[in-house]
Amino acid sequence: MSGREPETERVSPQKQLTGEYMQMAGRRSNVHGLVEIDVTDARERIQAIEEETGIALSFTAFVVSCLAAAVAEQPEVDRYHDWRGRVHEFEDVDVNVLVEREVDGERIGVPHVVRAANRRTVRSIHDEIRRVQTEPSSGTEAGFDALVRRLPGFVRRQLWRLPQWFPSRWKGLAGTVAVTSVGMFGSGNGWAISPTNYTLQLTVGGIGTKPRLIDGDLRSREFLSVTVTFDHDVVDGASAARFVQRLRTHLEDGSGLDAVSGE
Repeated sequence: MSGREPETERVSPQKQLTGEYMQMAGRRSNVHGLVEIDVTDARERIQAIEEETGIALSFTAFVVSCLAAAVAEQPEVDRYHDWRGRVHEFEDVDVNVLVEREVDGERIGVPHVVRAANRRTVRSIHDEIRRVQTEPSSGTEAGFDALVRRLPGFVRRQLWRLPQWFPSRWKGLAGTVAVTSVGMFGSGNGWAISPTNYTLQLTVGGIGTKPRLIDGDLRSREFLSVTVTFDHDVVDGASAARFVQRLRTHLEDGSGLDAVSGE
């Protein structure tokens, strides 16, 4: 046997934050729905936009736009209950989205809040995501992520209780709904399930090809795997089902894409 000591390294601050978040978020009454959505037409339209305009439109921006539109139509999924039993329902849909960027020499997903996404165009959301992706990382980053990095661990863990204590402050720091994408780190279809501190979260998986019967013809189509997670203490089954249907419609119809080439 070799007497060589095992190599060790410090856990990165970002991974430490993620672990603490998962620990606290797992205490909510989360219900997960695994959904497949046909995004063939939407992806063809995104490709056509790139050929027409030279803009490689972010698929994540498109998903964020569709999510915000569906939430605006079903506002009961954009609610929080505070510790006094009061219901907080928000007019703006602030979407916390994971944006892949380099931090401390490592490519990771960093949370960024797209404010009032329900009143934004796909192109404006795309431009914001691209800007965040290319911004250099620094020790003076603004936002919730930078704030919690500077706090002691026991204080950080209590911050994850903000949605139940003070929903409006949680909205100001971290948004009202969330989109996280595991598809950005790999290829192929499949779902992922994770705890969340939000009333509503989409976990976007991969895209796979499978046959679908359309107008009597069997055609090869592209299906996006999406996990829709709700806090069942806030959202009932009927509201969740209506939201998923509206989300499916927006994604399959390519909502908001027609306006991109004209901007």
